[in-house]
Amino acid sequence: MGRLRSTRLLLLCLVVFAYLPMLVAQANTWQPSSGHTQIPIWPGVIPDALPAAGPEHIDMASEPKDFVAGKPWMGIRNVSRPTMTVYSPKANNTGVAVVVFPGGGFQELAIDLEGTEVCDWLVTRGITCIVLKYRVPAPRSSPYWGAYPGSPIALDDAQRTMGLVRLHAAEWKINPHKIGVLGFSAGGHMVAAMSVHFDKRIYPRVDAADDQSCRPDFAVALYPGHLGFKEGTLELNPDIASHITAQTPPTFLLQNENDNVDSIWDALSYEAALIKAKVPVEFHSYAEGAHAFGLRPTKHPATAWPHLVEVAAHHWHVELERRHNLP
Repeated sequence: MGRLRSTRLLLLCLVVFAYLPMLVAQANTWQPSSGHTQIPIWPGVIPDALPAAGPEHIDMASEPKDFVAGKPWMGIRNVSRPTMTVYSPKANNTGVAVVVFPGGGFQELAIDLEGTEVCDWLVTRGITCIVLKYRVPAPRSSPYWGAYPGSPIALDDAQRTMGLVRLHAAEWKINPHKIGVLGFSAGGHMVAAMSVHFDKRIYPRVDAADDQSCRPDFAVALYPGHLGFKEGTLELNPDIASHITAQTPPTFLLQNENDNVDSIWDALSYEAALIKAKVPVEFHSYAEGAHAFGLRPTKHPATAWPHLVEVAAHHWHVELERRHNLP
């Protein structure tokens, strides 16, 4: 009997040790809050796929010097299978939806600071929020440093997600003419890229989702990067500059003068080009506030930007109603 018990104990230990790496990896992988599920955006072969740089995992900013507004934040690394997560309002659904692109320099994704915390705000305003966990890291080389057209993977994922949202608009109680994009830092570049690259997909058609328009109805870019091409001038990223038209959606921009990660010239150069193309644009800038604050309020007035976006969105809503005869 003692020998049998010892054998069972040994087998149990072997099973535990066999599954331990899997359990540890699972515990170090991001999952959305209860009641929300990640939805893979590609049903089969992923376009422009790259070898995985390693297992997907999360890094926590655990040192107080790295905290934002006194709190840690979470970064996802090595995303090779992109997903979207839908957060629906529990009441007073306006039919408006926003696809959110977290920042992270195309190397990681600040998934809470610049992702899920945005959804926590938007759903209270009756807006459906879709967080895109897009592929990172992207190959980085001059002059685009991970942004399109240097690397297509983030824009692939963004265009695909917009098509999926429009395809499922009725199911998710979304008005297909009221879907915008919002992004931070590298995600701010994705906002601009989506705003100018919507006439055709940059990847081969997969299914009916790719027959839907991927043009955003409005755009919000917060401390965007990869837009200015020569600091101190209004020279815009040539890929963005060459594709801006009057059909580029109305845009909200915010960037601080003391941003030492992405220069204020990123937003200034984009604003100037939008004005030239007669695209409605609203730009806010402050002397201080730096970079990467998400929605977390600090002593700096720049962190009150959600109210400014709500005011701008009211004007966009009126214009969309007029254009599409919407309720």
